[in-house]
Amino acid sequence: MTRTIIDVHVLQTLPPSNVNRDDTGSPKTAVYGGVRRARVSSQAWKKATRTAFETTLDRDGLGVRTKRVLELIGEEITRQSSDLAEQSIELAKQIITTAGIKVSAPRQKERTVEESGYLIFLSAAQVRALAALAVESARSGQPLAKAAVRAKFGEANSIDVALFGRMVADVADLNVDAAAQVAHAISTHAVSNEFDFFTAVDDRKHGADEDAGAGMMGTVEFNSSTLYRYACLDVDQLQRNMGDTEATARAAAEFVRAFLVSMPTGKQNTFANNTVPDAVLVTVRGDQPISFVGAFEEPVTASGSAGQLSASVDALVTQAKDIHDAYGTPESSWVFGIGDKARPVEAGGERVSRDQLVDGITQAVRERLGAVR
Repeated sequence: MTRTIIDVHVLQTLPPSNVNRDDTGSPKTAVYGGVRRARVSSQAWKKATRTAFETTLDRDGLGVRTKRVLELIGEEITRQSSDLAEQSIELAKQIITTAGIKVSAPRQKERTVEESGYLIFLSAAQVRALAALAVESARSGQPLAKAAVRAKFGEANSIDVALFGRMVADVADLNVDAAAQVAHAISTHAVSNEFDFFTAVDDRKHGADEDAGAGMMGTVEFNSSTLYRYACLDVDQLQRNMGDTEATARAAAEFVRAFLVSMPTGKQNTFANNTVPDAVLVTVRGDQPISFVGAFEEPVTASGSAGQLSASVDALVTQAKDIHDAYGTPESSWVFGIGDKARPVEAGGERVSRDQLVDGITQAVRERLGAVR
């Protein structure tokens, strides 16, 4: 059966920065091709993509991922029926435990409302539906039916739930298979972390008789890189999660738009690393997702003062051609980039603007979901 897979390949330069740090505060790294690379985890970029949705989509159409699910549903119960405010948390607990999800006392001693043992991802519509069931049960005095409660978890997925999925450890029936995959971004070249020693002036120190020492001092670890970012989208799974062709087409386009412009926020105020992708290649395939990360298994080396970007673009274009020659060409390809350094990427597909790319994806998904089936 013909599938619809969207692959998104991005090259993006980052100046000195630390957008995603480990437990010691160091920028994350990984060894690939025998050398150490800068790395930004997939979790960090997924969260940044979900945050980017809030700039283009109605908040009411998105989801919330939280352990504080009793508070979340309890607030909605109160909104729907203010006379049930005092019982709202208990009613929310009945809903959640009827579904089979365990709750327990929170770790923070100052908090009193129980929490689930893991993050639960619910759309706003699902929260409203679960709260309505709780209100109905409280009004009628009838016990909640497990099947009815669980059914609400499977209806009206928001874009973010449909894309990134839901895993409920206790009740597999409540899971939503993710339609999107995001790779850890890695630098196309070798990287060594550096340290910035900084001091901060105490503005109230004026007198000559006062010590000249800094108000504080410290170090921040950072690196700079040209990153290869990759994500893929299983449009067929997305349609199963969304349940509607038009909603699926819009979700696919919004995912690509948000993924391109998103940026993890680690140390953003310190480094202001507000860059955008330098070169983008997006393809629609009918067989399987294919990453081009192999282009950088041999690390890129800057030639003279040319920097890493030009050589990275050349390596990406070569890898794309080689893979297309070996495994077949994609159904559609779009590219865009910034300036002459990204110009070679035009060999990989039709050059478009970002908005034209989003329109192209929307139309391609509509045609494939409507015409192929």
